[in-house]
Amino acid sequence: MKMEILDLTLNILDDMKALDIKSIDVSGHSSLTDYMVFTTGTSSRHARSVIDKVSEKAKKEGHVILGIEGYESGQWILIDLGVIILHVMLDEVRLFYKLDDLWSVGN
Repeated sequence: MKMEILDLTLNILDDMKALDIKSIDVSGHSSLTDYMVFTTGTSSRHARSVIDKVSEKAKKEGHVILGIEGYESGQWILIDLGVIILHVMLDEVRLFYKLDDLWSVGN
């Protein structure tokens, strides 16, 4: 089930032309989730479209969406899929926070 939702998410990101996709196994470092996935959207509209597609396909496959944050602004949108937390950020936001670098330490 874990790998199924991870593969589904990564395939959607690729199909939607999301940029700089990075998946990090955080299962040994976090009790919140098993994977953090980071990607860059080309615009707020693109970021929302990516989240919409992930949400739609995940629900269709029977996965539960635990929450979506940041959708209105579209600058940094997070979707919690349980075993995966997906972050879709605009380039300047991703460069500023560098969360994927933070979660990569020790991996």
